[in-house]
Amino acid sequence: MTILALVRHGLTSWNENKLVQGRSDIPLSKKGRMQVGNWRVPDGIKDFSIVSSPLIRAKETARILFGMSIPTDDRLVEMNWSEWEGKSLNELRAKIGNLMEAWEAKGLDFKAPGGESPREVQQRLRPFMRETAKTKKNTLVVCHKGVIRAVYALSTNWDMTNKPPQKLKDDCVHLFKLAKDGTPSVHQLDLPMVQDI
Repeated sequence: MTILALVRHGLTSWNENKLVQGRSDIPLSKKGRMQVGNWRVPDGIKDFSIVSSPLIRAKETARILFGMSIPTDDRLVEMNWSEWEGKSLNELRAKIGNLMEAWEAKGLDFKAPGGESPREVQQRLRPFMRETAKTKKNTLVVCHKGVIRAVYALSTNWDMTNKPPQKLKDDCVHLFKLAKDGTPSVHQLDLPMVQDI
């Protein structure tokens, strides 16, 4: 059994201002750097291999956590929100109405015009998970909410047409077991990053 551990990057100014971020390459904010500086990787996963999304907010998070630059994999990039990136939730509501209702109507196939759907994120993640399973190396990935939700949906058969079986918390590591073919299943969710006392 191979374990895939997923942690979301720290806060950016766009997160703080509730702007859609996607592929936009926004660095951590001052608050985000302080947030990640208080994180500690739980003991059980300290010896995992580490890989990061290529976006700067994930690379910065990994560098703060581990004190060095971490290898990246382009397949771990955030979901592409295309023309909706940089828009506020209020702007999107004015354009398409209730965002959650619109998402739930299409589930895994919901996407911004010219963007990427959660199902498409799953498709680009499958080869990564298959390759990780073949290495038999437990792996910690610093990535994005869209990536974590896509893996979670695969592991629970959640089609995103309703609320998730369990709400995933930030400031946590989410662990998934990978079958030999890379198919994920839930191992442990919401494992808190250990805070400095």
